[in-house]
Amino acid sequence: MEANFSIPQNGSEVVFCDSTTSRVICIFLVVVLSITFLLGVLGNGLVIYMAGFQMAHTVTTICYLNLALSDFSYMASLPFQIISIVMNGEWLFGWFLCKFVHMIVNINLFLSIFLITFIAMDRCICVLHPVWAQNHRTVNLARKVIIGAWILVVLFIFPHCIFVTTVKDESGKVHCICNFESWAATPEEQVKVSMTMSLISVTINCIIGFSIPMIFIVICYGLMAAKIGRRGFMNSSRPLRVLTAVAISFFVCWFPFQLIFLLGNIGNKETQTNIDPWVNPATTLASFNSCLNPILYVFLGQQFRERLIYSLSASLERALREDSALNSDKIRNFSSQRH
Repeated sequence: MEANFSIPQNGSEVVFCDSTTSRVICIFLVVVLSITFLLGVLGNGLVIYMAGFQMAHTVTTICYLNLALSDFSYMASLPFQIISIVMNGEWLFGWFLCKFVHMIVNINLFLSIFLITFIAMDRCICVLHPVWAQNHRTVNLARKVIIGAWILVVLFIFPHCIFVTTVKDESGKVHCICNFESWAATPEEQVKVSMTMSLISVTINCIIGFSIPMIFIVICYGLMAAKIGRRGFMNSSRPLRVLTAVAISFFVCWFPFQLIFLLGNIGNKETQTNIDPWVNPATTLASFNSCLNPILYVFLGQQFRERLIYSLSASLERALREDSALNSDKIRNFSSQRH
């Protein structure tokens, strides 16, 4: 995936802040990304704390824990995106962070959709085959599947990370992009390598990393709806409502980016030029998804909400009790010294 903080894969620079309208858009995107960063760090950090240390480890909580870990790590890339937008696409952070930030962004995309798909399939199995699920649906098996998902994600993003590097444009500004010059001796070979990588990127990102998982999710929902019944499907269980909200929010936030990515790789130069102004807004919308999940857990997840309220109230009560005990000890010590 080309998470385009600087310039798109075709090499044309995305210019935002060259007019009054584009400056307003630029400021709006920076504000949205900043809000996303604050909410995402706080919300996903809270989910990691709750699911990792306060709640029983089940198949579902382990999946949402890893989803929060992915979103939390993605938050680390947002300051770089914000600064790059403010600098009108210029990359100030060097070669290593160029590759590392792109790697984090790609991991978040693939791992999120794989985990959501796994949760949907898990829910589907529980509905369709409850006896089998009770006997074979274990936490250890879920951990193995999730570890396999992490490994698969790393394999998927490896080809992209090879070509991501820093390059200078004619004005001397540095950008973080996919560059094929060092992998081909002639311009003709560069074009061939670029076309091959574009085809691979479209296949991996748009088909394997988005379309196929979404098809699996829709199939799982169809099977569950047929089993439960249309009238009671959405109200059948709270975990199912949480999963529904998470899946819908992921699709709404990521579909525009996937569409632009697809058009940018298979379209002609005119198409690529037309979609360039939409790259950063689509990336910003995709980024916003990483702070939505904790909000959905709180509003829709009764167990998470109750556990959160209990933990916060217990922590506050413990802190106040400790302060009271400390003050009592001070008073006793003071009295003993006087006597």
